[in-house]
Amino acid sequence: MSELQAAQADDKDWTWVLDRPCPECGAGVGSLSIGEVAALNRRCVDGWVDVLARDPEWVASRPAPDVWSPLEYACHVRDVFALFAERLALMLQEDDPVFANWDPNVTAEAERYHEQNPAEVAAQLSEAGTRIADRFTQLSAQQLQRPGRRSDGASFSVETFARYEIHDPLHHLWDVTGESLGGWTA
Repeated sequence: MSELQAAQADDKDWTWVLDRPCPECGAGVGSLSIGEVAALNRRCVDGWVDVLARDPEWVASRPAPDVWSPLEYACHVRDVFALFAERLALMLQEDDPVFANWDPNVTAEAERYHEQNPAEVAAQLSEAGTRIADRFTQLSAQQLQRPGRRSDGASFSVETFARYEIHDPLHHLWDVTGESLGGWTA
């Protein structure tokens, strides 16, 4: 692909998914346990690996000029897993850290998501998703209450942060496949 149009900017404040199910993908994450979040992360990894193993032309094709291809979404989800693992570490090490801003479209362009190898992305996504799932299962009840904040002031406990995290890979899997993993409402 040569020049790509930037994906449509998503400037929604998605923290509302902590209070009510997503009307688009159907995910109800607001009362998931940390164990359920970890399990859903693992299921998302499997779903994304399956997506990336499909027809390479489909994986690399955008359904519209300003909508990411399945490959680009998978790169984003891989990076979400990694970013949330970094933010989780901050929450566990620092007292109420403020997270640096992140613009996924800037990252997509800089990292050339559209040119990445689907098999390599699948391996990286699998590693990053498994790592954060494992980390979630290792948390103590006390650690679940540790705070952290986005730069816009949105505040999380580790527990609500985990619930917020899982919506992204679930939602984007739905974006790509039109199917939910099921069993994600609590």
